[in-house]
Amino acid sequence: MTGLAVRDLCVRLGPRQVLCGITAAFAPGQVTVILGPNGAGKSTLLACLAGLRSPDKGEVTFDSVPLAAMPPRLRAQRMAVIAQTPEIAWAVDVRVLVGLGRIPFIGARGPSGEDAQAIDRALIAAGVQHLADRDVTTLSGGERARVLIARALAGDPQWLLADEALTGLDPGHQLDAAELFRTLAHDHGRGVIVTLHDLSLAARVADRILILSEGRILADGPPTEALTPQVLAEAYGIQAHVVGRASGVTIEIIGRTSIQSTSS
Repeated sequence: MTGLAVRDLCVRLGPRQVLCGITAAFAPGQVTVILGPNGAGKSTLLACLAGLRSPDKGEVTFDSVPLAAMPPRLRAQRMAVIAQTPEIAWAVDVRVLVGLGRIPFIGARGPSGEDAQAIDRALIAAGVQHLADRDVTTLSGGERARVLIARALAGDPQWLLADEALTGLDPGHQLDAAELFRTLAHDHGRGVIVTLHDLSLAARVADRILILSEGRILADGPPTEALTPQVLAEAYGIQAHVVGRASGVTIEIIGRTSIQSTSS
């Protein structure tokens, strides 16, 4: 399996420096969660990792090869992206939408039996097989979110990059999706990178947490090391009680502190 890495990554959007000097390597077989306050650069970093945005400075590499040098079709076969605010404009069946995840693999002869099997597996993995014949425009927000996860899985990607993919899901389906991400990483050796806002959910799903603040890396490590009261105060301007347990990290947000990030 291949690794993703960024070196000295900088991105400017208009007058604002969104990312500055980001250097990090991401390994397959683990779930990495990117956290940070609004405007910290989470979505921008994910877009650079996916090849959807070119940095102003620095480089993104895939298995030590510059991502920009990879043919788009090959990149689409290796990586699947779940956007934060995806638009579904067509009144198509769920199965058809999920099948779009197979486009990078379909040859001149059209979809094959293998493509159909991959779509079925993706529907089952995301728990939406019962919605396969539904018009996607009739689904709830949570149902759409799970269908979009299925579309990403249909390509059997080596890397899954998800921007706030669990937003809109009820707590039960959030846990299901989190467990799916961990299964993809731990049992199938995939690389999973997810942006989240929910600190407790991040602590539950992540093997590694990377916290951005004002376009820079504030903390990077396992949840017990990254999610400390000091880091949370600096990143979010909150006072939090953090308890490490055998089952993971538990976070209780007490209130605001006098230290408040200008990014929020």
